[in-house]
Amino acid sequence: MEDDREMHKATCSDCGAECEVPFKPTEGKPVRCKDCFRKNKPQRSFNDRGNRGGGSRGRFGNDRPREMHKATCAECKKECEVPFKPSGEKPVFCRECFASKRD
Repeated sequence: MEDDREMHKATCSDCGAECEVPFKPTEGKPVRCKDCFRKNKPQRSFNDRGNRGGGSRGRFGNDRPREMHKATCAECKKECEVPFKPSGEKPVFCRECFASKRD
């Protein structure tokens, strides 16, 4: 596959090498050659299922534990914990009942 993007000459901010980048360099913003970019590329976060994204925790890298709130399942009436504060306006379901509704 051929790359048709316009390339622009630049100097790598890290190693000082001359390079080409697929964007017009902006004064005051660092530009990195391919090698330095790979070395400094931010790590992508993966969730416990092994894939990226899937909610704000994965997308924004927030690794702090979720605050859980006690509730009573509207279907089976068991006490459970949910990752949001129930308002009382909508029914709340435990993990098992919620999963059975999704099937």
